[in-house]
Amino acid sequence: MDVFEIKDKDLAGRIGVLRTRSGDLRTPAFFPVVDPQKQLVTLKELEELGFRSVITNAYLLWKRYGKEVAEKGVHKFLGFEGVVMTDSGAYQILRYGDVDIDNRTVVEFQCLIRSDIGVILDVPTSYDVSLGDAKRSVEITLSRAREVQELVTSCSATLWVLPIQGGVYTDLVRFSAAEAAKLTGYSMYGIGSPVTVMEGYMFDKLVEMIVAAKSVLPPDAPVHLFGAGHPAIIPFIVALGVDTFDSASYMLYARDERYMTESGTMRLSELDEFPCECPVCSRYTPDELREMSYGERVKLLALHNLHVIMRELKRTRVALREGRLWEYLEAKSRMHPALKRAFDAVRRFYRFLEMYDVDSKGVTKAVLLYSLESVQRPRIIRRRRRIEDMGIPPWASNIVVLPGLPFDKPYSDSALARYVREVLGKDYLLVFMAPPLGAVTELLTHAYPWSQHESKYSMSVSEVEDAVSMVMEVIVKSSRRLGRVVVVDLKGCEWCEYAALRIATELRSVGIEPVILSIKCGDLYRDFLCRFSTLAKP
Repeated sequence: MDVFEIKDKDLAGRIGVLRTRSGDLRTPAFFPVVDPQKQLVTLKELEELGFRSVITNAYLLWKRYGKEVAEKGVHKFLGFEGVVMTDSGAYQILRYGDVDIDNRTVVEFQCLIRSDIGVILDVPTSYDVSLGDAKRSVEITLSRAREVQELVTSCSATLWVLPIQGGVYTDLVRFSAAEAAKLTGYSMYGIGSPVTVMEGYMFDKLVEMIVAAKSVLPPDAPVHLFGAGHPAIIPFIVALGVDTFDSASYMLYARDERYMTESGTMRLSELDEFPCECPVCSRYTPDELREMSYGERVKLLALHNLHVIMRELKRTRVALREGRLWEYLEAKSRMHPALKRAFDAVRRFYRFLEMYDVDSKGVTKAVLLYSLESVQRPRIIRRRRRIEDMGIPPWASNIVVLPGLPFDKPYSDSALARYVREVLGKDYLLVFMAPPLGAVTELLTHAYPWSQHESKYSMSVSEVEDAVSMVMEVIVKSSRRLGRVVVVDLKGCEWCEYAALRIATELRSVGIEPVILSIKCGDLYRDFLCRFSTLAKP
């Protein structure tokens, strides 16, 4: 039986179904860390909040309640009917250096207590260790994976996770992932050791770690990310192809009296009102929470934090289904400098995203454009590349370059296009500059995304320069057979005037003398529309 079925995709992210002995789990999914000895938020409350999966520590269960858990099974012991994942004690190794249990014993115990998802006893790589220590953590983890390979294969009712180590040393992460992919018996892969990276808001490093692992793992295999529980980073890790993730952050932050938001955390002591409408924030004020006992306060903060995580998870899934995950990342990147660094890192790996991203998703929705960052998604880069590769068709000897205004789509049916045809006749192929999308010939102006986008009226110099470069890329490939090249200078539209000047200059630099056709914007459009089409000065 296939343990993972992918239902929908966007970028490298996917909505899927993970099949476990306790039933199907929809992904992306968050696993709250639960500790039976300290659990202020009950598992029933977690279920009421919508969480159908939890993770608990097999090592601590073995150490504290071994016989009882073995007799009852982990689900009955916890009182939870959903999906239970058990970690092996690696977090304790990360924090304290060692645990008093061996790899084989902890794997056998997880099998005995009927965990839905189990993890071998890996050795995590802290972000601040030396290269030598990082190598040792990779080697020991792989050695332990081989050591219990026969055992995990025989205990097939549990989905076994093989952790990928290497930390911030991405070459080691790639090596670890490549070696892990060779081993049979494991249903999932887990990217380890991001806790310290997350605590330092080094989200760009986290992006690099995920891409390093995902780029060599089997593309359809489910991937877990250990210790990633801040809501701000959820859409980024999902966009990179992480399917499940866990954290105790909701409770750890609450104990430190920190209040989660979609972009960061705030101190309860600094709040005079809550910027949230969850049941906790709707019922209580910050003052009322501060007057409660510490235990009551921590529980309510933890419940709020869980609400924020669930809300972010749902928003991310909706964005993925709608094909707007890139737009969601772009919006989130404006909320915190660390998220902007994460988004910049995602943009650097566009070739990785392109390997996974689907070309279309059912009903095509208009793309929302804010800047050049908006067009760096794989779906648009692919189309820009096709236009550049096509160049000017062989039958078109004369071309006219003219602006495509954001309020006037499809460009080939616009008032400006009709006017140019009346002036010049039908022997010209129209080439439209359309920053921030770039440029397009009239043959494709009815296609996505040229006719299905929403853009601002003002254009930055960099966006116009990008469109100029794309026009020149198209023209230069066909320059030897071109006849006349006309450049439309639309007076009254600032970016159009600037673009005409730049195109004319670039054409002359390659030996093409353009004909300039000046048109007053007010002759074709209501003046206010053209006044909005401004050039944003750097």
